[in-house]
Amino acid sequence: MRPGYDQPLYLLPFDHRHSYVTGMFHFSGPLTPDQRDAVTDTKELIYAGFRQALGHGVPVAAAAILVDEEFGADILRDATMNGYVTVLSTEKSGSAEFEFEYGADFASHIAAFKPTFAKALVRFNPESDAEVNRRQTARLKQLSDYCRAVRQSFMIELLVPPTAAQLAQAHGFQTTFDLLTRPALMLQAIRTLQDAGVEPDVWKIQGLDRRSDCEHIVATARRNGRSKVGCIVLGHDAGEDQVVRWLETAASVPGFIGFAVGRTTFWHAVAAYIGKQLTRAEAVSLVARRYREWVGVFERARALRARTA
Repeated sequence: MRPGYDQPLYLLPFDHRHSYVTGMFHFSGPLTPDQRDAVTDTKELIYAGFRQALGHGVPVAAAAILVDEEFGADILRDATMNGYVTVLSTEKSGSAEFEFEYGADFASHIAAFKPTFAKALVRFNPESDAEVNRRQTARLKQLSDYCRAVRQSFMIELLVPPTAAQLAQAHGFQTTFDLLTRPALMLQAIRTLQDAGVEPDVWKIQGLDRRSDCEHIVATARRNGRSKVGCIVLGHDAGEDQVVRWLETAASVPGFIGFAVGRTTFWHAVAAYIGKQLTRAEAVSLVARRYREWVGVFERARALRARTA
């Protein structure tokens, strides 16, 4: 079965765990039941914002959520029951190296929820530690093989962090690395994983500033008969103006089918809710409005592409 998913995909990701618990709540160590309930409550808030946006500028068929089993099991069940596109994270949160959250038992957890996509986040720089990359590739191949065997759609979130040498070459500027060095490394990473038998249906890709780089990403993701493989652009906790530029650039390229913008969508709303600056209803509406904004940006840019093609 050839990999691929070429339908519009507007993803609201809120599968953040370690960074969310420590950064939003400043909790550390094993969570108490009350702390766990507080985290789960805010994930329900984000999901309520997603649901509020449906039918108000967000097409239901394209709308999707990405959430974790730890705090979002009930959300996943409800979303599946309502026929929404769901994405389940499989990686251990807070780990620099891709490892399964539930180790060798990963398959049973995917099977229990039957998400539309199983997702793996991987930090993969082809010029970084070769042994770490080898181990990550082997685990991703294991997940890819399982998904193909059971006809489970598969998504890879590819992050390419700079090595110390690459950052030094960019004079210490992440933005310089992102513009001049990261695009070629992303292409190399995709080819390396494909050649190792890792076959996602969708690549979740860090934002790119140049249309030509987006075109190269699609061409690589779809090479050698992978003509239906889709790409979505992620927000990477960037500011609103940067997210808009990335969405507009990606939407102008056939093969970029959507986006995944999480923290830029929900972080302020949740923080204000926790700090009692917004009511729950106000926070839900803010999440819904931000999510609708990204959909509008992407769809307007895609429509412009269609008119000028």
